[in-house]
Amino acid sequence: MLETVLITLLIVAICILLLGVKVFFVKGGKFPNTHVSGNAALRRKGVGCIQSQDREARHKRRFSIEELEKSLE
Repeated sequence: MLETVLITLLIVAICILLLGVKVFFVKGGKFPNTHVSGNAALRRKGVGCIQSQDREARHKRRFSIEELEKSLE
């Protein structure tokens, strides 16, 4: 049982070390931005984060009430 726990801890430690190579060993290193808005190819296509799009949509007023009434008539 103890041997299994130690092997598991060793495997987890190796995984963390390998995932953080750039962070730990490169001066000024940081984890890459994996967010949708951090991807240049998606930005060029106009794809954005749904949370950001939702926030923008909530703040934009597309029509005033008068414009909506006029369009319905």
